[in-house]
Amino acid sequence: MGNMLQPWHFIILFFIVAPITMVVLAPFWMIFKKAGFQPILSVLMLVPLVNLVAIYIVAFSEWKAAPGQKL
Repeated sequence: MGNMLQPWHFIILFFIVAPITMVVLAPFWMIFKKAGFQPILSVLMLVPLVNLVAIYIVAFSEWKAAPGQKL
């Protein structure tokens, strides 16, 4: 039964996880940007429990209007 995780497993895993990660982070990037936060904070959505805290902070904070946007 040797090594269960071969190097090619990491290559396959990368090509599956990387696109899914980009698809998940893109909407959060825009939400953080429109809410007036640094968009890089969208990476927090990948950390369990921290993502829940970040969502609540964004949801209950006062959003800054984006340029050219009427509220």
